[in-house]
Amino acid sequence: MYNKSEIELKVAEFLLQIKAIKLQPNNPFTWASGWKSPIYCDNRITLSHPSVRTYIRQKLTQLVQEEFGSVDLIAGVATAGIPQGVLVAQELGLPFAYVRAKAKEHGTGSLIEGEIVEGQRVVVVEDLISTGKSSLQAVDALKKAGLSVAGLVSIFTYGFDQAEENFKQAKCRYSSLSNYSTLIQYAAEHSFIGQSDVELLANWRRDPSGWGKEQEQLT
Repeated sequence: MYNKSEIELKVAEFLLQIKAIKLQPNNPFTWASGWKSPIYCDNRITLSHPSVRTYIRQKLTQLVQEEFGSVDLIAGVATAGIPQGVLVAQELGLPFAYVRAKAKEHGTGSLIEGEIVEGQRVVVVEDLISTGKSSLQAVDALKKAGLSVAGLVSIFTYGFDQAEENFKQAKCRYSSLSNYSTLIQYAAEHSFIGQSDVELLANWRRDPSGWGKEQEQLT
């Protein structure tokens, strides 16, 4: 039985405990996009913790089965989605492929690595959803290769409105083990952050691109 709320909280707990997610409301990180952010997520760290890795593998596998039923192939998104996808494919006894960020500039010039067959029903595995742009580029590449994309699963999502809209426009279903709202709830209840930080973190999720500018004006 897939208990969604229980799993959301457990994954949030794990990610905070092993510091795969770091919260620094008063000393924000800078993302590659230039956004200032009070949160940084690196789910690669889960791979270094066997019990966490096992739990995530099992729950991602259950999520694939619960949301999408029978599939023919699991595909990972380079780079952080590759190991998670391999683990899920192994658990399900399915073939695995992955999608590069861009096509190889030598050899075969492949964008998709691994053996694929036109018409295969595939679920994409990602570690993290922010705006969804890179994930949907992978989905588009698989569709153009003649595969039927059932949807996408990830470990964590920030739950941005932009991501919701991007996935809707792409007509791609997606589901995550845990999310930003659950994480902040758990973090506040277990003293990873103070209650005074909760509103600040909520404001960032509402307007991530403008949040850093607001913080600069306040200091």
